[in-house]
Amino acid sequence: MKSKRHGSGAAWISSPTCICKNQSPPTFFGLAWLFGTRRLLDAIFILGDLFELWVGDDVLSGPVDANLIARHEGLHFEDRCTRVLHFAAQQKAIYFLHGNRDFLIGEHFLASSGVQLLSDPSVLIFGEQRYLLSHGDALCLSDDDYQQFRIKVRSSEWQQSFLATPLQERLQQARQMRTQSEARKQSQQAAQQPFSDVDAAVAVQWMDATRSSHFIHGHTHEGVDHPLESAQGVGVRHVLPDWHATGRQPRGHALRLSLDTRMSDESAGDVDLVKTKVQTVVQRVSTV
Repeated sequence: MKSKRHGSGAAWISSPTCICKNQSPPTFFGLAWLFGTRRLLDAIFILGDLFELWVGDDVLSGPVDANLIARHEGLHFEDRCTRVLHFAAQQKAIYFLHGNRDFLIGEHFLASSGVQLLSDPSVLIFGEQRYLLSHGDALCLSDDDYQQFRIKVRSSEWQQSFLATPLQERLQQARQMRTQSEARKQSQQAAQQPFSDVDAAVAVQWMDATRSSHFIHGHTHEGVDHPLESAQGVGVRHVLPDWHATGRQPRGHALRLSLDTRMSDESAGDVDLVKTKVQTVVQRVSTV
């Protein structure tokens, strides 16, 4: 497990955006909000699922061209998104860890976008606080089917075999997986079955092992804070909601860390991509 240290300014920790091809305008709503209008930030941390689907870096067409960054001319969807990230990464540090939908993001994308990959989990040392960052899916232990699937698709053998198949075939398989996943989710909701949450006991074990009093993750999209007891005393598990970039009221979501010891819960409204609603959700006074 690696640690990333930030000792000044402010950082944003973003919930999953899950941008996809049929949501191109919302994509730039989200990316412009995160990367274009937040110039006072020192760093942005994206906790997985930046893309709805990512079937390999060969979806990108070629190297970064500065002229194309400004015009977005003649570019595929993934290339346009990569150009926006590349431009933003020149202004501030952008960190990313794999989610369950884009775990095949590799070195070519990272080099083209300027985004820096973190291991899952990672510890962010900000000021005198330690924040454990994870996508969160590895701790949804009650979902045996998903955990078995996760072990399979994260194996190097499966990934090598999958990436060796033609691109269009991979895209079709990935869309089928997403369709099956959504159907399963809707079936569970219709049957009023509880969703598979992060295992709280194991979450505390991770926090104790890393001496972290805050654990921040996405995946379950719950959008709430869970107080818990750890070796550091009273801690908090912050669960980020997903983004809703379509519809009449698109919104984004991020946690903002700053050295005034406050964590703010910021959401982007549907106005002009600039106005935000800020609410202090937790006051941090303890130190590690």
